[in-house]
Amino acid sequence: MFSKSRSTDPVPQPAAQAPAGAESSETRPAPPASGPRSKPAPSILSSDIVVVGNVRSTGDIQIEGSVEGDVRSQVVIVGESATIRGEVVAEEVVVHGRVIGRLRGVKIRLSATARVEGDIVHKTIAIENGAHFEGSVQRQDDPTAQGAPAPARIAAPARVIAPPPPEAEAAS
Repeated sequence: MFSKSRSTDPVPQPAAQAPAGAESSETRPAPPASGPRSKPAPSILSSDIVVVGNVRSTGDIQIEGSVEGDVRSQVVIVGESATIRGEVVAEEVVVHGRVIGRLRGVKIRLSATARVEGDIVHKTIAIENGAHFEGSVQRQDDPTAQGAPAPARIAAPARVIAPPPPEAEAAS
């Protein structure tokens, strides 16, 4: 009438005794994980820091202070209180503050508080309502490559001085 269901789980067996002095697998330290490492925290340049010179990192940088020079990194976040006077080159650039200079990045985002005066070379771009931008925008497949050409500037129209009308020449 009542039947006992069979479990598919293996029945635990008692551990075999290891010879004296030998370590069991339970007490041995596990080998280090060979998987991907966790991403380190970004380097933060706080609002009271002023850097005169170039900044370069292989990781992420969040800038809240001022930089007078070029910034090159994997990810650059320009905080609302930050000002950068120079070129910013990164895989991803997020601007909340002010940049006076060229931006080059695979992904560029200008937030509503961004103020950018310079050219932008990008693969993808997002500009939020309220962002202030003066310059040119150019799409490239690899904008972070060394020696990437600068975007072409559109010059102001040249003044054309026309010769005097033929009637004026005949009257003189």
